[in-house]
Order: sequence, then structure tokens, then C-alpha cells
Amino acid sequence: MPFVPVRDIEVYYELHGTGPRVVLISGTGGDVRANPRRGRGLLERSCEVLMYDQRGLGRTGKPDRPYTMADFADDCVALMNSVGWDRAHVVGISFGGMVAQHVALRHPSRVDRLVLACTSSGGAGEASFDLLSIVDLPPDERRRIMLPIMDSRNDPSTDPPTYAPLFDLIAPLMASPPLNADDPAAATGARRQLEARAEHDTWDELPAIASPTLLIGGRYDRQAPPQNMQRLADRIADSTLRFFDGGHMFLLQDPSAWEAVVEFLAGSS
Repeated sequence: MPFVPVRDIEVYYELHGTGPRVVLISGTGGDVRANPRRGRGLLERSCEVLMYDQRGLGRTGKPDRPYTMADFADDCVALMNSVGWDRAHVVGISFGGMVAQHVALRHPSRVDRLVLACTSSGGAGEASFDLLSIVDLPPDERRRIMLPIMDSRNDPSTDPPTYAPLFDLIAPLMASPPLNADDPAAATGARRQLEARAEHDTWDELPAIASPTLLIGGRYDRQAPPQNMQRLADRIADSTLRFFDGGHMFLLQDPSAWEAVVEFLAGSS
């Protein structure tokens, strides 16, 4: 398994595909092993994709100290250095979109095109739903709260529950233990990520993002609502905003979303 020293941690990463270089930054609690199409997705069929477990998550190191959004951004660029990449397109999903904003602001020379999916700026541009506020709830209660936030068409109060497309498969997994549950540091690392996420705020700096940027979201997303994506678009000069048929998981729910990403990274949209 590929591990590499990155700053103060060991990072687990994978490389898939050939073509233009893309760093794929995953969302809250992200674990490379949880990607249902890893190595087989449209992005990997079109590009060389670097994906990795961020600090505190998956098989990457989990130091028990406060994390910052700058840590996550600098980890990303240090990993690029370790694999010999000077520049790349950056695709950030949800929390990964927050990290990607910090990468583009702290290391602008390293980012070609930027894709920000189902994310928020924080600050005056509004934050995504506060996941830290429910982290200590029982799993079933967290799932009941999160289902209609992830997709407004979900209604767990009906009998049987009403699910948006694909959530009949996703919902049962939401109360499952994380893939790294056997790691004694897993819970601490996951909480440290949420604490950093709660401090995310790029609003004042967003106009400095110079990379061509594609902003994509789900029409039914209440975790990173469409109005948050619109605010990002209003602040990033060279940006395009598109919505797709889904909630926070629209990249799985609407196949045309990844097609739009690949077209954008190819410079054709």
C-alpha cells in the first residue's frame, strides 16, 4: 500500500488513470476505500487522479492535536511534491471543496483548473450544515437528522421511509462503523477534522482565486445549499455554476455531473 511522509504525518494515497493530472480531495470522514467507483470512474478514465486519505482519516496519520484548514491545504500540496507534481487540476467535494479553496488561495501557482462541488465558503457566504453539532448523537438519530439534509426529498418519518434516488442504498450505510473503526485513533481524527471544518471561512479571500473554476451542486442539497454555491460563484470572478439532479450525493445520483467535470477539466466548457 502506498504511504508517503507528508509534513508531520504518513499519508495513504493512490494514483489511477492516465492523462491530465487531477488531485481529488474527498469530503468529511473520507476514506479512499469508501469510493464506490475508485479507479473505474469517468474521471479516472480521462485523467491521472491522485486520491488520498486526509489527516485524521482512513489509513493516514491521526495526530491528536488541533487541525486547521491550512493544515489540510498544505498537506495536499506537500503530497503533490512527494509524487513529483508541480501543478494539477484540483477537484474538491464537500469538505474537500473547502480544502480546495484554501489550496487555491495559499498555493495559487499549483492549481490549474478548480472544481468545487457541494461546498461553502463559510463566513458571510454561509457555512455548510454543522456536522460537529450532531457528532455525539446515537448513529440512528444522526441518520434521521442527516437524511433530509443530504437530500430534501428524503423523509425518514414515513412508513416506509421515502428516499431520493440511490438513498435506499446509502441510508443503511450511514449508521455503519467507519472502515477504520479498528484504529484506536479513528474517532479522535474524525473529530479533529470536524473541528477544523467548523472554522472554515474563505469569504473575504475568494476574489483572489484566479484559477478557472467550476462550481457544481445538487438542486436538493440542504447540507451545502444551492444559495451557498451561488454565493461562491458571485465571489469567484472566473467561475461557472451548474446544478444537477440530486442532493449532497448528486455526483452519484446524476451521471451528467461527472461528464461536466471532465469536460471542464479538458478546457471544453
